[in-house]
Amino acid sequence: MADYQLIIIGGGLSGLAAGIRAARFGQKVLILEQHLQPGGLNSYYFRRGVLLETGLHAMTNFAPPGEKHAPLNRLFRQLKLSRRDFKTHEQLCSEVVFPGRSLRFSNDPSLLTEEISRQFPGAVDAFIRLREELLNYDPFTAAPRRSTRTFLSAILRNRQLEDMLLLPLMVYGNSEEHDMDLAQFVIMFRAIFQEGFFRPPGTIREFLAMLVAQYERFGGRIRYRAPVRRLLMEGDVVQGVVLADGEEITCESLLSTIGIPGTAELARWPLDVAGYCGRMSFMETITLLPPARSKAIKNDRTIIFYNRREDFSYCRPETAVDPSWGVICFPGNFQGLPAAETFQVRVTNAANYDIWKRADKEEYQRLKSEWIAKSAAGVRKIIGNYQQDIVYENSFTPVTIERFTAKAAGAVYGSPVKFKDGRTPCPNLFIAGTDQGYLGIVGSMLSGVTIVNRYLLGN
Repeated sequence: MADYQLIIIGGGLSGLAAGIRAARFGQKVLILEQHLQPGGLNSYYFRRGVLLETGLHAMTNFAPPGEKHAPLNRLFRQLKLSRRDFKTHEQLCSEVVFPGRSLRFSNDPSLLTEEISRQFPGAVDAFIRLREELLNYDPFTAAPRRSTRTFLSAILRNRQLEDMLLLPLMVYGNSEEHDMDLAQFVIMFRAIFQEGFFRPPGTIREFLAMLVAQYERFGGRIRYRAPVRRLLMEGDVVQGVVLADGEEITCESLLSTIGIPGTAELARWPLDVAGYCGRMSFMETITLLPPARSKAIKNDRTIIFYNRREDFSYCRPETAVDPSWGVICFPGNFQGLPAAETFQVRVTNAANYDIWKRADKEEYQRLKSEWIAKSAAGVRKIIGNYQQDIVYENSFTPVTIERFTAKAAGAVYGSPVKFKDGRTPCPNLFIAGTDQGYLGIVGSMLSGVTIVNRYLLGN
């Protein structure tokens, strides 16, 4: 008899959601997490007595409790959590900023339409037609890949508007360079432009604690500092795992949330891993300022997606970081959040994994200092001089992402090739999370739930 019915590799959000769902229905479940705490990239750490979040700018797919079929509320039902007791803080307003034009959007979809009517009056009817077409598109079918660029060009016929719509959706969930699978575009369009951004009550720490408590309430077990060295195989069937210290644990089924390349390596599939390794990774800098400093800068938005060139090119840069486009997030700018003791600015830019990976310790620190400064120089042109009186500042890079998520090359959104049905060459080994094609925090968690329902519970 196996030690567990289900082992889950990775205690991130998709792994926790899968664990809760399986344990809720009586399965004996073990989550193996290589680090000291859950969450993966969506975790936290403390500096100067301040809790700093990693990964979480905002959650997508906002919906009020009464919308029964909304992804957020469906997720809470699946996990047997109370949506009405889960208080949310909606975004104030976010903005896409390009040379000469900007588009504001919020959790009211009509604002974006009004902004397009103002900035692109000749294209607003086409945008309304686009929105209507997306309502009837099912992104979860096993349809062949379609180019979003081609799709948008045929409808909008305005390259800058296409770029401005794509920037937030790509930077929040696209694993491809230059283009985007239409199914992924539809998922992200709905998540961001139709449903919108929000934050959970408290911080990611409380959110993770809520999930772990629910998992353990149903009898699930989680082990930290438990990296998996390889899978125990009998032919193409998984028998269990071997941990880094040599301990063997057996199971009937295994769910991996560490991505296709990492899973293939553990299972020793005959897979061309390079073809499944994503290239899009990022450097993010967190800057803490005294609250008074916030009055001197433009900070009336929740998130600013910016591009300082005429064209927008979503790709791995040739330099260590590309400061010409990125994201500026003000984590305190959500409705109803209490005032914080420090004001926080988070800046995210595309980064080149290979350059960061090759750097020795001294060069790595030099690169961080250099590119934090170059990124800040561009951000100052948008929000003003925010780097006076800094309380604390630090950044994480593609190497950090790889270390804390096990995603090859620090590719936050995983492989450009997705296993949409979650199946692998091994009949009892499944993939969940970004490499299944579900995006965002809510999407990633629904991914884990979907795999459990479909293959382990038969729902």
